[in-house]
Amino acid sequence: MFEVYRKEIKFGGEKLTFETGKVARQADGAVVVTYGGTTVLCTATAAKKNSDADFFSSYSELSRKSFFSR
Repeated sequence: MFEVYRKEIKFGGEKLTFETGKVARQADGAVVVTYGGTTVLCTATAAKKNSDADFFSSYSELSRKSFFSR
């Protein structure tokens, strides 16, 4: 099975957690960062060989989810 690395520290009175090896294993690098009630997935990929492209494509997606009950 895959090895999961997890590091927790106290930062600003909240728990800050870094975790890698559990999700997005197809990416060259991925980390899930959790701080308080916020979780962010950061991934990075790279080409295996050099390309002659004269541009750098970038993609960003933001998803906000809020839940509450009365």
